[in-house]
Amino acid sequence: MRLGLIRWMFDREQGVGDRLIARWLFLRALGVIYFAAFLALVFQARGLIGTAGILPAQAYLQSLHGAGVLRFWYAPSLLWISSGNGMLMALIWLGLAASLLLVCNVAPRSMLLVCFVCFLSFVGVSQDFGAYQSDGMLLEAGLLSLFVAPSGLLPGLGARSLPSRAAVFLLLWEWFRIYFESGVVKIQSGDPTWRNLTAMYEYYQNGPLPTWVGWYLQHLPHWFHIGTAGLTLVMEFALVWMAFLPRPFRIACFVIVTVWQAGVIATANYAFLNYLVLVLAVFLLDDALLRRWVPARFRTGLPSAESDARLRDESATQQSHQAHPLGLRRGAAVLGTAVVLTWVGYNTTAQLIRMLLPDVPLPQAPIAALEPFRVANSYGLFANMTPHRYEIEFQGSNDGTTWQSYEFRFKPQEVNARPPIYAPYQPRFDWNLWFASLSTWQQEPIVPLTEERLLDGDRDVLSLFRSSPFSPRQPPRYVRAVIWQYWFSTPVQKRLTDVWWTRALLGTYAPTITKTQGGRYAAVDAPTWTGAVEDRPVP
Repeated sequence: MRLGLIRWMFDREQGVGDRLIARWLFLRALGVIYFAAFLALVFQARGLIGTAGILPAQAYLQSLHGAGVLRFWYAPSLLWISSGNGMLMALIWLGLAASLLLVCNVAPRSMLLVCFVCFLSFVGVSQDFGAYQSDGMLLEAGLLSLFVAPSGLLPGLGARSLPSRAAVFLLLWEWFRIYFESGVVKIQSGDPTWRNLTAMYEYYQNGPLPTWVGWYLQHLPHWFHIGTAGLTLVMEFALVWMAFLPRPFRIACFVIVTVWQAGVIATANYAFLNYLVLVLAVFLLDDALLRRWVPARFRTGLPSAESDARLRDESATQQSHQAHPLGLRRGAAVLGTAVVLTWVGYNTTAQLIRMLLPDVPLPQAPIAALEPFRVANSYGLFANMTPHRYEIEFQGSNDGTTWQSYEFRFKPQEVNARPPIYAPYQPRFDWNLWFASLSTWQQEPIVPLTEERLLDGDRDVLSLFRSSPFSPRQPPRYVRAVIWQYWFSTPVQKRLTDVWWTRALLGTYAPTITKTQGGRYAAVDAPTWTGAVEDRPVP
């Protein structure tokens, strides 16, 4: 009986036969998400973790040498082979090519493995620039997809290579946990804005990287913001349980969460996070529903209702012959699948249980061992809402009196610039500066390190900006980081002056530094900002 249950859960020959179209759609969408993730790194990786970047991967790997052979586990990355810019960019371009082939359904299982290894190689050494929940979501989904994808070079729908039942369940389990755990942390955090349903009052303004759509929603009446805060909690705590109910409830759940995620995507730039959550939900649908939406000219080769039934009958026949021994190769594959998926399933379930019942004694060693790979995560989005919007701006000067600003590519800066929509592209530098603005410069080393790179005129770091007032050959003598407080403009201000933002200068965020004749960096002025905030300017 135990062997039969293991084969039913993990053996592909007894896999899920009614999710072939859903699988095809999911893997194509996952390829697009991987492509967006790697494409962003093409333009940013050298400035972020390159040899002359803000947080060089080379220095980080060198710091781990004292851990001996365990260093390869603590920082799982092919950059151990070589941590130079050449290897870094080769991995990114390889991941980019593999993601395109995945979109085209060419050797999907192999391409998924390449994408996973290349992305993990970046995240494993990227330090602050890879600490996002979205990175863990993609790595978790990427690993599980290896046990869902069909084999072969051009598998089509892969009707003879079914997805593992356990892997499909764990993908839906990931989708469920993203919602449910986000609801749990909102209540556990004690943030009063969630308890009194005022969390959305300034959400669109104060999120990491707003959009122009968010400007319009920000000015809707308070009843709208109270309603959306309430609906958020209802969806995260109650609605997502419909995924485990009979088919009509699953379909209704899919429709609701898809509309919801489309709204989030339009109103905030969360990189590929919401796109991934959206496509994970496709496994709520089955082929009987999806078949009717496939154009007639593409239905050739699609499983029919009769073939679905035949697959189920074949699966039942296989289960009735459970005493038949597995071949050595297939048995090893089933065993390996069982070990990996059970490990991931235990870790994710244990973390959810500990979130709800912290005193439950559960083994933590399996969780700690898998943690560096970011494939079995706990999630929790917006546990605390940000009450103010701060923006760090870098400025350079040659005389210490006249300061010129470095222009960012994505985050708010000029008050008349319309907040763009660019997700699923992920501007990691701009995003990290938003997190840094909520803390102190001592806790956010990327700010003083960026100041140093600007004093050097480092081309890779300069490429993270839209424009620089100084050339790499003639960098400024002084660099400082100032901090502003931003607000969305009012409808009256926008109508009269066509500005999207208003702002007030709060002071300098980090020490103003210069470079001495000996090549050392020296602080010439201490930061002046003490954490005080300004009232919104009166129009």
